[in-house]
Amino acid sequence: MVKGKLILICQSGGEFVSDAGGTLSYNGGEANAVNINEDTPFDHLKIKLAEMCNLELKTVSIKYFLPGNRKTLINLRSERDFKRMVEFHANSVTAEIFVSGKEGFDHEALNTYTDRTIGLKLAENVNHHGTPAAAADSGGLSTTPSKATPLGTVHTDAASPLVIQSDCLVDVHISCQEPAINATADSSSQATTSSNPSSGHVAEDDSDYAPRSRAAVGTTAQSPISFDYDSTPADTVKKRRRTASWTIGANGPTIVVTGNDSKEKFSRKKKSRNSTGVMDSNDTVEDEDCVQLPDDSDSSSAVALRDEDLPEKLVATWKEGITGVGQDFRSVKEFRAALQKYAVAHRFVYKLKKNDASRVSGRCTVEGCSWRIHASRVPAAQTFRIRKFNYLHTCGGESWKSGHRTRNWLVSIIKERLRDSPNDKPREIAKGILRDFGIKLRYRQVRRGMEDAKEQLQGLYRKSYNRLPWFCEKVVNTNPGTVAKLMINDEKILQRFFFSLHASIHGFKRGCRPLIFLEATSLRSRYKETLLTATAVDADDGFFPVAFAVIDIENDDSWRWFLEQLKSALSTSQSITFISDREKNLKNSVLEVFENACHGYSIFHLLESFKRNLKGPFNGDGRNVLPEIFLAVAHAVRLGGFKNSTEKIKQISSHAYDWVIQIEPECWTSLLFKGQHYNYVTEDVAEPYSKLSEDSRGSTIMQKIEALICMLGDLIDRRKLEPSNWSTKLTPSKERKIQEEAVKAHGLKVLFSSDVLFEVHDEMTHVVNIENRECTCLEWKQSGLPCCHAVAVFKSIGKCVYDYCSSYFTVESYRSTYSVSVNPIPVIGTPVEEDGESDTADVLPPCPSESQIEEKPEDTKTVDPDKRTVSCSRCKEPGHNKASCKATL
Repeated sequence: MVKGKLILICQSGGEFVSDAGGTLSYNGGEANAVNINEDTPFDHLKIKLAEMCNLELKTVSIKYFLPGNRKTLINLRSERDFKRMVEFHANSVTAEIFVSGKEGFDHEALNTYTDRTIGLKLAENVNHHGTPAAAADSGGLSTTPSKATPLGTVHTDAASPLVIQSDCLVDVHISCQEPAINATADSSSQATTSSNPSSGHVAEDDSDYAPRSRAAVGTTAQSPISFDYDSTPADTVKKRRRTASWTIGANGPTIVVTGNDSKEKFSRKKKSRNSTGVMDSNDTVEDEDCVQLPDDSDSSSAVALRDEDLPEKLVATWKEGITGVGQDFRSVKEFRAALQKYAVAHRFVYKLKKNDASRVSGRCTVEGCSWRIHASRVPAAQTFRIRKFNYLHTCGGESWKSGHRTRNWLVSIIKERLRDSPNDKPREIAKGILRDFGIKLRYRQVRRGMEDAKEQLQGLYRKSYNRLPWFCEKVVNTNPGTVAKLMINDEKILQRFFFSLHASIHGFKRGCRPLIFLEATSLRSRYKETLLTATAVDADDGFFPVAFAVIDIENDDSWRWFLEQLKSALSTSQSITFISDREKNLKNSVLEVFENACHGYSIFHLLESFKRNLKGPFNGDGRNVLPEIFLAVAHAVRLGGFKNSTEKIKQISSHAYDWVIQIEPECWTSLLFKGQHYNYVTEDVAEPYSKLSEDSRGSTIMQKIEALICMLGDLIDRRKLEPSNWSTKLTPSKERKIQEEAVKAHGLKVLFSSDVLFEVHDEMTHVVNIENRECTCLEWKQSGLPCCHAVAVFKSIGKCVYDYCSSYFTVESYRSTYSVSVNPIPVIGTPVEEDGESDTADVLPPCPSESQIEEKPEDTKTVDPDKRTVSCSRCKEPGHNKASCKATL
């Protein structure tokens, strides 16, 4: 980064092409140039890229190459990723980034950021095909170029390299000042107001159209809201402790700081339902759940607000929901929703004189106020269009003072918050509404609103299943080589859904040992689906997801179907070792689908089952030492060690001994198991998936699938960068193991028997065969890494120990595992709209059985492994001590 600046070449609209060596090149599309520095916020950069490339903000995906590496793309998702990219290009003048997403920029997203100062340097579009780029649209923002010269146009053809001229860049300082709420106006002079981002016009008295502006006629002017960017952190903390709210005084609405005691209560009045914008009767909040609004006392003093004191981005978008005559909406329902949010954001109340499917006319509830709006349906365009709009209020904000918030409005607010944060509690939502709207709601009121909101969201949850066929097609298109299969019954009810991304398939086949853990976990939804997972282990013993399946019922048939899809996706003849919970009884299914496979029992699940089945009486050291001895049985490599450990268990508890002996030892002990070494893995492989399901409880099926894909994508992107910090041939965990064996090898005596056979003497004599990579201690063959005896031999004969380590544990294998990134799938988790284009269902959610519905929720309490368990020294039973023992011996 030269002189603290970096020129980003933003490519979009093209596609990546890979040559025979795996090097990627970007063909087609267009390019834009943006200057950034270390202080540029990532959010500001992202929205500017979305505007320049005409992409929907929520779907924007940004990638870049590391300097000197054109084979691997790195995702840019957060502020931390952005800072890391800037550091990587510290010595560069330019950096290429590649932008993709769903076409169609929503200018409301830009208005969300107009209350901030955005310091970006912009440059004109660079067209690969030689077409001059259009001048950048400022979107109605006030811009002040730092140079007097206009922006130049840079263009090039597709064959020539991109050249950025220094005189084509211009500093643009984007800022927006909130207009004064009231302005002075009289018969001899025209009122002057600050320009709003959505409007650059001045209203005329004889026009049906007047762009929205909050200027009132016949009132005293007030100072515009100011932003103090020079305040200290202490000042910021003090201001955050204040509650920004609205008060209505003689001079109109004003943002003030309100105390806890300055509130006015509004209760329900029994009126019949009318056509006002504020519903009465059943639509209003119950009398016991009154809405408390800020006091309208004129004594409250206005305060200067910083950016963090203003309502959040959601309210900013509502302010721009109604822009003026000619604005189109998809339906009358969308228009009504936008109008209601617009009124809430601008603090006024309206009533509808005409309200049907073809036309809507509204006016301010205060008699004599000039605010009016009229919209009607356009049959030819199948839209709902604003025909007349007078934005001026002459009521001084009286409508907001006496207005009641509707129950429907509250439900809509809560629903939008639950979409983004399904696990929010009523108190958290109430605090957010108080912060954003200055309206205090009671706990019971918010709770009832949440019930209605969740009921509506569940309807969207059902509709989300309709997107599964779309996902199967889209994921294959965006990630070629991916396998996705959907299975529904004759009634279109989901039965099974499988997908394995190309990045997972490639990583498993290129860098992982042929070892897969099979797990099942609940998706935590009302339809009781189960998530089946296949997880591998990388070169550093990290878990690597390979495949997923969502099924309606977990049984032998569904597991067999999952294994068949997994076999088809991996398409390998290599012998694979599968590990599963013994209680699921998957051994026969695995061996039938994968003919040359091995199957073992998960040590984690065996250990948990062993603890659950422990029953007294206990002798000797008691119950607490049994799990440790159980692991010693699993890890014993010689028959003598196996018998000694099982005999210890028998001496403490005969019941525990009987339980261990009845488990087939060829499926879990190092002594007899024939597959890949695995029983050192004692962690719960399913824990990341269980946590993800718990965190996304209440989300739609597509949002949960998106969460799985994001988890995998983030895992690959994070681990892809780790090898750059490693200087050894083996991964860190395996390197530590080799160093430990090297320490043990000190002082061992080595005798030569032949070129490949050696005797090593310590407490006993061991024979090492370096050709077969074996030692009579059996550790080398089991772990894949040379034991201390082999390390002593290599040190004596001068050979490199790393040449005799398994290739599965090298840094190169680790890199291969994470060499392919996950390409984002646009709008995969976007919530389904209520008024969708079609009500026909292609896929319906599963129908849980009665036994599934009545099933008690799982106990999520975690047992502290360090917590001491009290055991009686007299009877050896847990839960009491000798003084309180009642056992008869």
